[in-house]
This record gives sequence, structure tokens and C-alpha cells, in this order.
Amino acid sequence: MEHHLSHTISLLERTPATLNSLLRDLPDAWTHSNEGQGSWNAFDVIGHLIHGELTDWMPRAKMILEFGETKAFVPFDRLAQEKDSVGKTLDQLLNEFTKLRSLNLRELRALQLKPQDLQRTGRHPVLGTVTLSQLLATWAVHDLTHLHQISRIMAHQYETAVGPWEKFLGVLHCNGHGA
Repeated sequence: MEHHLSHTISLLERTPATLNSLLRDLPDAWTHSNEGQGSWNAFDVIGHLIHGELTDWMPRAKMILEFGETKAFVPFDRLAQEKDSVGKTLDQLLNEFTKLRSLNLRELRALQLKPQDLQRTGRHPVLGTVTLSQLLATWAVHDLTHLHQISRIMAHQYETAVGPWEKFLGVLHCNGHGA
């Protein structure tokens, strides 16, 4: 499927409600347990999503529109949540993510992007030339990646509890994605 901005927005606006529905008021055993040393828990993922709302998606979209390829994006700190989420509760993070996503989508809509705007290019510090369309499509798929990750992390908590059914539960056999 080609990228359609309206489809992207319709997915992006649902992510906060999905996360709230899945995670709010769950016992910490679900939200603060991970898949082993060096892996994230659901709390970490929400912190990571917040950092993206603050420093990645809309700041980079605006850079493309203002500077094109003349100025590279600021590198993204994939582990910023390790310091930024300290002392916060999951409810606070969910509220912050919901607020930031709403503000970012309001700002994105206000840009009134035209098809030619979506083909404008920027410079990623690792990937090189990228289009605004690619950036926005990646924002949506990034959400889906982390929704998948959260379901995988949570399923991991019951890996042994499910007994012999484990072999039929694909989420327990997924080792993550990405480089």
C-alpha cells in the first residue's frame, strides 16, 4: 500500500487510546517486567515513544519543510527514556504521551500538506536522503512496532505458565525486529 497521510493520521491518533486500554491500571508485573537483561519493559517503551514525540517525528518533518537536505536531522537517542522517565509513574507517562501525540497531530494537520510537500526530502544522519512521506509512514509503523513489542514483552511473562500451548503461541517465538 502506498503512503496516504489520512491513513497515517488515523492510525497515529489511535495509538494513545490503545496503549491506555492495554496498560493503564495493570499490575507492575505486566508493565515493569521485561524479556531479560538489556531488554525493555512496557514502561520503557512508553518513555521511548514520548521521546519520539518530543524530538523525532514533528521536529524532523519541520526540518524537511524548512531546510530540505541542507541540514541533517539531530540523531535520535533511542535510550533517552532511561533518564527521562526516572521518578514517573506509568500513568504519568501514558498521560504525557497522549497529550504530546494530540499536540503533534494538531500541528501536523495545521501544516495542510499537499502531495508535493510529501515528496520533499531531508537528510537522515544514517540513512541519507528520505522523503517527508517516508518519515510520516515510518511514524505509523514505529507505533505498530512498539505495540507488537509490548504484546511480546507481556506474553513473555507467561511463557512457562501456558505449558504445552507455548508451541502454538507465535508471540512467544518472536525474537524482536530491527537492526
